[in-house]
Amino acid sequence: MSNVSKNDSMSEVDVRQGRYHVLAFLCLSAAIAYVQRSALSVPAAEIATDLKFENLARDMGWIQSVWYLCYGLMQLPSGWLADRIGSRRGVAILSVVWSLATLLSAFAIDFVSLLFLWGMMGAAQAGVFPCAAKALGQIFPENERARATGLLASGMTIGGALAPVLTASFLESLSPLAGILHLSRWRLLLAAYSLPGILWTILFLAMISIRKLPVSESTSTARSPMNWSRMLRSRPLMLLCAQQFFRAAGMVFFMTWFPTFLQKTRDVSLLGSGILTTVAGIGGVVGSLTGGFFSDWLLQRTGNARLSRQGIAVAGMSCCSLLIVLSYFIHDVNGSIALIAIGAFCATFGGVSGYTVAISFGGRHVATVFSTMNMFGNMGAALFPITAGWLVATTGNWNLILFLFAGIMAIDAVCWALLNPQGALFGDEYAE
Repeated sequence: MSNVSKNDSMSEVDVRQGRYHVLAFLCLSAAIAYVQRSALSVPAAEIATDLKFENLARDMGWIQSVWYLCYGLMQLPSGWLADRIGSRRGVAILSVVWSLATLLSAFAIDFVSLLFLWGMMGAAQAGVFPCAAKALGQIFPENERARATGLLASGMTIGGALAPVLTASFLESLSPLAGILHLSRWRLLLAAYSLPGILWTILFLAMISIRKLPVSESTSTARSPMNWSRMLRSRPLMLLCAQQFFRAAGMVFFMTWFPTFLQKTRDVSLLGSGILTTVAGIGGVVGSLTGGFFSDWLLQRTGNARLSRQGIAVAGMSCCSLLIVLSYFIHDVNGSIALIAIGAFCATFGGVSGYTVAISFGGRHVATVFSTMNMFGNMGAALFPITAGWLVATTGNWNLILFLFAGIMAIDAVCWALLNPQGALFGDEYAE
């Protein structure tokens, strides 16, 4: 082998390693973000008592819904910002801002102040995944993007899975300190949860600078102006947004009402609800990890994007809906949770297709296209907690939330069945 060939080979290895170093940092950021956004789910009853809420289900439903509403409304502005200033600066700035907002939420004094501060945290987190999607679109080729987005999604699901048991355990350990300081445990929890995001930003920027990892500051978007009319008239994009609306609305159940649902319907303890929620979340983690790799493998074997992207999504959402319904009829807690965990696996196994297709559709405007899809997803996520809270407050039946979740996932499967994932929305490749 010639020296030139050796140098080229080493260059390719360095580039590939650099891609996965960036991906590892983005996965860690996703996990941190999901732990922070789930911080109120386990101590919901404690917060309601401390701040003198009139109705736990209704008031906490509003607070959790406002987080997703603010998160959704800021998707397009943050996606546009990511396309203008680049993924590196964008994700670093936003990580610090949402961490500070988490800290400020610890100082809430009533329903209104917590509603406002938690909504601000949601708005600050809006840009993290458009920035991540933009980075992955830049540094990963088409036949590796599903595994990259699957790994990113696994970071989200790991954070979501760990959050309940981590939060429950942390709350228990904070009890002595809370007694000494005469502070509520949840306030100390939020203060502690504000630190990892700031530390991550420092390490991320240091590693990018030292190792010169491949994350750009900006793109040539200015040479390719956004065609908003084409975006708004795109039927595939409408269906992509619709599937994200329903999938996010369903999956947010695990990060909002699921611990309380277990406490009310299965009579488990606070710590037990955190552990069981984590067990269900592990199914989602495994689904995200395996779904991306399987999707890329299937694409390489068949060359069929409809089968490898759309097909696994339809199958995953359909199976999830069926398994969730079946879990209701299992009276044993462990057996029921096992079915729910398998359902979460199926949903995330097929769910990675949403991110992969958004990157392919987006071209150089991937952050804007991704954030449009994510905006609709978080509108769905904003509606679920308040809808579920209203349903329980009206009927007094916590089990209805389970059937609401199953119905939502069935509709999501229909959206995927109608969606053609082939082609790019703007007819350009994501490359500089």
